[in-house]
Amino acid sequence: MSQGFNFSKTEQASVGFVTKLKLGDVELNADQASIKDPEQPGQNIGSKVVGVLSHYMWETRTTDSMYLSMQVSEANKNELSAKLLSDWTNMEVVFSYVIYEYDPKAKKYFKSNWSEPELKGILEKNGRSLNLTVGNEPSSEVQSPENFTLQVGIKPQPEEQTVHLATAAAKNVSKLWGITNE
Repeated sequence: MSQGFNFSKTEQASVGFVTKLKLGDVELNADQASIKDPEQPGQNIGSKVVGVLSHYMWETRTTDSMYLSMQVSEANKNELSAKLLSDWTNMEVVFSYVIYEYDPKAKKYFKSNWSEPELKGILEKNGRSLNLTVGNEPSSEVQSPENFTLQVGIKPQPEEQTVHLATAAAKNVSKLWGITNE
């Protein structure tokens, strides 16, 4: 996660970002502006960032949930925390993300997992509770800018959507996420 805030091309660790996240009626702001682009380390990433990914999991099956853990700003933490204290009726999620890995053969970073266009999902539930939490305490790993952990589980909407994957630079494949109901 530190690599996302303090990018160093010599570190060669995976790094990822959530560039859009709308949870129900709450659209989190893309308010992290000076995040470096791993493919062009001298420049900021093209769009602002909602969160720096610290963990991502998807088993790549069409109906599997995606699990994201990210660091968000205090403003986004406060917005989401307030909503979690009220009734939550809209379970729809709209999100975009990108994960980069380093290709030692090509000696450069490449997109290894990304959504384009944005994905549409549904908040996952664990029993009666939403699989959605936001931390109250700031991260101790990266202290500036102050950031907070947000974790969410997202099931696919009942429609076919595309997730792009790559195992190395120019070794791309696309997989479906979600099944269309008719």
